[in-house]
Amino acid sequence: MTKHIEYKTQGTCSRAIIIDVEDDVVVGCKFVGGCAGNTQGVSALVKGMKVEEAIAKLGGIKCGFKNTSCPDQLARALSSLGAED
Repeated sequence: MTKHIEYKTQGTCSRAIIIDVEDDVVVGCKFVGGCAGNTQGVSALVKGMKVEEAIAKLGGIKCGFKNTSCPDQLARALSSLGAED
């Protein structure tokens, strides 16, 4: 069964992240807004990655002087999956 997440980001240039997860693997990821090259790159890299691996690799990354980043927001969105189960 595919889980579909539409996560509203906070503190980043991107406004939202749309993620599809199937059997604990990211099968789709798209950022709404943000730096197109960076967000497309992050989306391509996490496709096919296990959720826990993506959270471990992306969580805590900061963008400049911000306390978060688009990759960190993606990790937070994926972490919210555990709260829904």
